[in-house]
Amino acid sequence: MAPQRLSRTVLVGSFQGYGRPREGWLIGGEFERALVRPDGQPVGYFEPDGIRWVLEQLLASGDWTPEYEGDNLIALWQGTASITLEPGGQVELSGAPHATLGALAVEMRENRRALLELTRDRPLRWIACGLTPVADVEDVPWVPKGRYDVMRAYLPQYGELAHFMMKGTCSVQANFDFSDEADCARKVRMSSGIAPLTTAVFANSPLYRNQPTGFKSYRGHVWTRTDPARTGFPKALREGYTHEGWVDYLLDVPMMFYKVDGRWRPAQGRTFRTYMEGGLDGRYPGDEEWRLHQTSVFPEVRIKSTIEIRGADCVDHELALAFCALYTGLMYDDGALSDAIDLAAELERHGTHAERFELAIRQGPAAELGGRTMADWARDLGEIARKGLARWGTRDLPLLDPLLARLEDGRCPADDLLDAWARDPDPAAIIEHVRY
Repeated sequence: MAPQRLSRTVLVGSFQGYGRPREGWLIGGEFERALVRPDGQPVGYFEPDGIRWVLEQLLASGDWTPEYEGDNLIALWQGTASITLEPGGQVELSGAPHATLGALAVEMRENRRALLELTRDRPLRWIACGLTPVADVEDVPWVPKGRYDVMRAYLPQYGELAHFMMKGTCSVQANFDFSDEADCARKVRMSSGIAPLTTAVFANSPLYRNQPTGFKSYRGHVWTRTDPARTGFPKALREGYTHEGWVDYLLDVPMMFYKVDGRWRPAQGRTFRTYMEGGLDGRYPGDEEWRLHQTSVFPEVRIKSTIEIRGADCVDHELALAFCALYTGLMYDDGALSDAIDLAAELERHGTHAERFELAIRQGPAAELGGRTMADWARDLGEIARKGLARWGTRDLPLLDPLLARLEDGRCPADDLLDAWARDPDPAAIIEHVRY
């Protein structure tokens, strides 16, 4: 039987079919890290001890299945977990979904151990930072992936810092289940509303070319200069999410690329709706093309079969786990979710979302909003998450502690990095400070 042609009705129906019973809710983490020389200069894919070599060593030492594009090793797979490459060679662990934060932490720490062991006796440093702090983005070599070739040409037409996003940034992300559309809507409402707060407290990209940028999260600024059609989060969906509204958003975001017989082709701004209804090159998209298109939008919150939270700079491994713990406490306890929605509504009484986000990326927790600092608002959020996590899984509470300690101090990692730079701006010292 021929596969069913995609249509808006079919796509909305697929989202209506998503959801997992509460007792089966899982958590997934995504962790990007950059590899640099001890002086902060970039490491290329083809160098003898470069990015390809890293993947080859991980493949040889673990139970991974390789993925190639032509002759180039571009990813490793292990069940539902993967290790993939961002355009500038950033190495991302997309972990398996786990029933507990403890299991997620074991997976992430084992991956970190493997990465550090690989580079232990080599002039290489893994760093945890939202933006490469020393190297010039123009000097960062491109990873040889056809998808990135198309994005490389397309995105700068719509944002002057698009190549910064592609080659220079790193983040931590987390994925969560929902039970049905109403539950998804509440979680989207909360997570999109508090996004400026989490951007502020996890800000960790104040330097570029070893100079202060004027931002606590320059990575956050980069995203505002990438492509407004596919970044941020639609206001209407923040205020009233529906699966239909989300599908319409995805259908009308301009496509960057599509694949024909394994070859990447530029879509030249056509929408997926156009592709679906009228075809391209005499063919119509299938489920794989739809899944691919969904990965080409970069909002603060991305909805697929799970909810992906995307708003934090890359931070050290313990704080990255605290990011996952924070949202677990907020997402998976009804009382905490309700309280966090109320807090988001209070935040939204003060300025527009864009204004709140600009304060967050420039000033971090010290930014003032409604007569309070963002650190004050974030302490309230942290307490909501702590109570929610205690009710959901007491054993996981210690994973939240590194964030709670920072919230008490009212500081973000960018504050520490700027202090370190003021003490000793030597590039090697900066790389040691952000070493993973």
